[in-house]
Amino acid sequence: MTDMFQLDRYFERIGFTGKPAPDLATLMAIHAAHVSAIPFEGINPLLRRPVDLDLPSLQRKLVDSRRGGYCYEHNAVLRAALEAIGFKVTGLGGRVRWNSPPDSPLGPKTHMLLKVDLPDGPYLADAGFGACVLDAPLQLVADMEQTTAMGTYKITDVDGRLWLAAKRSGGWRTMYVFDLIPQLQSDYELGNWYTSTSPAVPFPTTLVVERVTGDRRFKLVNRHLIVEARGGEQISTRMLESASELRQVLDETFNVASPVPVEELYAIISRSEK
Repeated sequence: MTDMFQLDRYFERIGFTGKPAPDLATLMAIHAAHVSAIPFEGINPLLRRPVDLDLPSLQRKLVDSRRGGYCYEHNAVLRAALEAIGFKVTGLGGRVRWNSPPDSPLGPKTHMLLKVDLPDGPYLADAGFGACVLDAPLQLVADMEQTTAMGTYKITDVDGRLWLAAKRSGGWRTMYVFDLIPQLQSDYELGNWYTSTSPAVPFPTTLVVERVTGDRRFKLVNRHLIVEARGGEQISTRMLESASELRQVLDETFNVASPVPVEELYAIISRSEK
């Protein structure tokens, strides 16, 4: 699959100018550059448009255009880039817990993440978890607090399942639960269909856009623009009151070009809040 991937165009898109090698320094640099340059966004499901997971489609959308995507898109592109460099990468599946009550049962695997094997051990790489996009890969080890520029994270092993949590002001908040069973492309296709069409998932009814760059996390949930610092500390929030404001935020904050007139997008998210 990676022989179809245009690595040079990807490097240009994310602004990576280093000399790539299958090592930790390259993994860290590419991960940070990826989440800064390519936003998390779910515009296609909101518009009832398909989310295509074949590599040429993903490259056209995330690399050659001013668009982003969600987990299946981001991590498929990141995986293709890492494998083209020479990394050993395994695609995994996660069960999202971010908005789930602590005692609720586990749901289906609707999240894609990556295991990257390095000489000093495996790392978790994930450029596509909306709500708390990781700004750096994490060591795939249990019960160790790991600090990045934008947060503190911990992986806990519970009966063979790994729980990834982020440290917030109110305590630890679970992001998702995963295991080390490699996923097939058909697993991702099924999860992608569910995530892009089910009313139980936010994307078909809610505009979600996120970007992590430097020491700031920018989130757009319908018309609500939120700016966070490290650990989810809220710096500011405001309501977008017009299509022109939405156009400016998509363009200047997230570097996203809407595939439809912004007025149409604004009308959809305004109706969803009534």
